[in-house]
Amino acid sequence: MTRALTLDDLILAGIALAAGLLAAFVLRLLLRWLGKQADRTRWNGDDVIVDALRTVLPWAAVAGGAAGAAAALPLTRTVQHHTNQTLTVLLIFVVTVASARVVGNLVRSVAQSRSGVAASATIFVNITRVMVLALGFLVVLQTLGISIAPMLTALGVGGLAVALALQDTLANLFAGLHILASKTVQPGDYIRLSSGEEGYVTDINWRQTTIRNLSNNLVIIPNGQLAGTNMTNYNRPEQELTIMVQAGVGYDSDLEQVERVTCEVVTEVMRDVTGAVPDHEPAVRFHTFGDSRIGFTVILGVGEFSDQYRIKHEFIKRLHRRYRAEGIAVPAPARNVTLRQGTVSIPQQRDGAEDAGGVSAARLD
Repeated sequence: MTRALTLDDLILAGIALAAGLLAAFVLRLLLRWLGKQADRTRWNGDDVIVDALRTVLPWAAVAGGAAGAAAALPLTRTVQHHTNQTLTVLLIFVVTVASARVVGNLVRSVAQSRSGVAASATIFVNITRVMVLALGFLVVLQTLGISIAPMLTALGVGGLAVALALQDTLANLFAGLHILASKTVQPGDYIRLSSGEEGYVTDINWRQTTIRNLSNNLVIIPNGQLAGTNMTNYNRPEQELTIMVQAGVGYDSDLEQVERVTCEVVTEVMRDVTGAVPDHEPAVRFHTFGDSRIGFTVILGVGEFSDQYRIKHEFIKRLHRRYRAEGIAVPAPARNVTLRQGTVSIPQQRDGAEDAGGVSAARLD
């Protein structure tokens, strides 16, 4: 049997509880000061740690004060056990939530430190937080005396059934993780799929990848389809790229003059047009004796995929104007056809009227 409750018991319990509340208040002030000091540093990890401690330590002080107050009171063994168990579960819950926040923020910090991954850090943060919360939940059950072995077995069997039912969703999830981890595609990249879709990657989440094409429309692609298709990434390994413009001049043109004038126009475009590569070395390559002209390729430097349309536009205008000023002809496609008349037969006339068409047979060489 327990003894009767006395005034001294109430005073000791009140002192313990008040000490816990006072400690929580002091810790909160101290951690607030530490948070201001952490804001001055460049490392984000100390901010995350101080934020987590700001949540855990005050609650731990309150729980300790409550445990001390319960120990000072003449409670029965059962009540004491349930009280300690409740405080332990509360503390585990607070620690679990704080740990999930810390780990999630650390994962976000690591993702943001890598270029292009910051916009898709949510998928890693959410998975990490769910894993930490699930682990804390299992610890709470074990603390309450509930065996988690049957639950893990049931989760294993049920997880297999869920995996079969949600295989497409899980395939998209793991495909998204693979895409982000391998860095084959990152937000901001311009990609083109073998199926024809192309545009800038704006987001990669747990199920799908969103790209914005040049007409400013959004194209939604499941991660599984993106991972299983042929794809061209115009931002990897470098964002700068080269484009080729086909042109041609007449056979009477001086090819040395054509090359010199074209290179001068390329240099001018690379210097003046936004999005071009100023240090790009002009390149002209003659390659074809055509039907009416000599064909050649002009290689231009482009800073980013969508800049090529503006650069081509300016280059063709300036090249055409310069060719006219230099007297360089750009002939239109033409073909000489020789007709050799062979035996011609005139069809029979009816009622003196001539058949429409005249010649009924001819040979074309």
